[in-house]
Amino acid sequence: MTDPAPAATLHEVPAMTDAPAATLDRITERIDDLARVIARQAATIERLADAAKLKIQDERAEADAPLIRDLFALHGLAQTFASTSNSEPDRQGFEAMSRRVERMLAERGGELVTPFRGTAFDPETMEAAELTATDDPTADRTVESVIQPGLSIGDRSIRPAKVVVRRYRRA
Repeated sequence: MTDPAPAATLHEVPAMTDAPAATLDRITERIDDLARVIARQAATIERLADAAKLKIQDERAEADAPLIRDLFALHGLAQTFASTSNSEPDRQGFEAMSRRVERMLAERGGELVTPFRGTAFDPETMEAAELTATDDPTADRTVESVIQPGLSIGDRSIRPAKVVVRRYRRA
């Protein structure tokens, strides 16, 4: 006697139909959809991680703000001593101290604002301490020189840089 054919189970694989290409296309489309979802989620996670890092840096900079202000003052003193020193070894020592204090400022989240000559005047980060005439209209409202650097912590200006600003005047 032969055994009867086994009964169909719930998990039986359906028989191949005449449209295997359509099934394959649907599977490929579904895989592409999932890949896009995963890519969006990965980008969102990276964006959140970057935002968290920035928030931590900003909080640290805010906590260090009094120290950053003191370092900025020390930097200014070192620069003043370097520029007024009569001794070459003293001048070099004060310049080295100024550079080290500048690195310490950067490590704590502070940034010296020292605009280059020709930079457009920015009232958010600069103070026009002096004006100088220029006969070049393209140089109007640009920085001629820096009198004293400014200080910013993150995107916030703590002390504007004092600069000499060029102004164009028609003759």
